[in-house]
Amino acid sequence: MTDANAESVAALVEGGLDPREARWLVEEFGPDSEALRDAALRRRNGEPLQYVIGHWPFRSLDLNVDERALIPRPETEELVSVALRELLRLELREPLIMDLGSGSGAIGLALLDELRTLGVTATLVAVDESSDALALAQENALKHELTNVTFVHSSWFDDVDVSLQGHVDLIVANPPYVGSEEFAELDPVLRYEPKGAIVAPDVKGLTGFADLEIIITRAKAWLQPGGALVCEHANTHRDAVLSTANSSGFSDVRDLDDLADHPRVLVARR
Repeated sequence: MTDANAESVAALVEGGLDPREARWLVEEFGPDSEALRDAALRRRNGEPLQYVIGHWPFRSLDLNVDERALIPRPETEELVSVALRELLRLELREPLIMDLGSGSGAIGLALLDELRTLGVTATLVAVDESSDALALAQENALKHELTNVTFVHSSWFDDVDVSLQGHVDLIVANPPYVGSEEFAELDPVLRYEPKGAIVAPDVKGLTGFADLEIIITRAKAWLQPGGALVCEHANTHRDAVLSTANSSGFSDVRDLDDLADHPRVLVARR
């Protein structure tokens, strides 16, 4: 670290920033710059570091991130690993993937990129009800030269082309699964992220389960025989996702723990 960088980091830490975050900001914006001072102010005011910097790593990608979509998180990288295993199990050269609630594009684009390195030419249908999120996902696809993508403005399956029914090899989703009362108790930094991508209505006495229920009950009709739904959920939802998937006619259903040993990822195969 240069003397100028060290001095800028020290000044930011003295002003109340975490030392690691101070270093990242100095590396991103340069020492003693107007951009650095503006970024430091935004962070001190509570804005997420990822939004302040404007991009963030997710698996093999460096994604543009801002308030249009959720910040990509490490737990969701595990979701991609599970989804990738499901695709490789099928041994397809040109799989069709549907990413429901695509947000920044993190999940679907990471799959396209990693499959590309394996010589697999996948096609992605990225679905989101937020046109702003879709615009961000398009920026990220362009940034990483991922062209086999169709962006669909839809609430889950509602406006997806019905000709795709029975032809999708993988449906992957990280839907909202936090209840409104739970959200009020979470880290205030989450107020900067789109609430609609975090909070879901309750259903049948299950907190934050409404969107998960829609996805699980409707997914089978869109999948090829042997295809899979891979879906992230709250650590309180294991029994509910397993029951819903089984009652929806999936033939092979299991639920996986995350790296913290919490229930996290449903895998349901047609």
